[in-house]
Amino acid sequence: MGISGKMEELLDVQSVQKEKIPVIKRFSGGGTVIVDENTLFISFLMAKEHLEITAFPEPILKWSADLYGSAWKIDGFHLKENDYCIGERKCGGNAQYIRKDRWIHHTSFLWDYAEKNMEFLLLPKKRPTYRKDRAHEEFLCRLKSSGKDPETRIDELKTELSKRFSLQALDLKELQEKPHRKATDLIDLR
Repeated sequence: MGISGKMEELLDVQSVQKEKIPVIKRFSGGGTVIVDENTLFISFLMAKEHLEITAFPEPILKWSADLYGSAWKIDGFHLKENDYCIGERKCGGNAQYIRKDRWIHHTSFLWDYAEKNMEFLLLPKKRPTYRKDRAHEEFLCRLKSSGKDPETRIDELKTELSKRFSLQALDLKELQEKPHRKATDLIDLR
């Protein structure tokens, strides 16, 4: 759930508790997302010096939609209000955290999803106009319907990013071994 989300307004709390579904509140905004092995996460951490756009939601959304559209070339893919859609159906939602001239923009793409999991989500009070009152199964679509596998889509995105930026691969294991701040060091209390 986004930072300002209220569980009782966004989730069928009784079902979530009965099924022991963990609920995690993230530090950024955005809506509520069911996360499983079929969710494709893509995040951008940016500073103004690397991308000359205003650090506000609308310019960030337009930039990212252009990036995904150029990379993937999916018929009907576009930004609609704050969602990534194929036609009139949502395939990805986003959340942002903006501070001065730096920002994080992360997207949860619905590569695939189990329709039964969507039953845990209530129809939110605040929703995009284009959604109207459509139920999840009438409002959402799967990115996998675009005809390629996730690895191919990530490779296409990397190719497009390499046209716009100088990319450098990082070893995740190496990053995990080097805390970025003193405050992240493990403290042994034995």
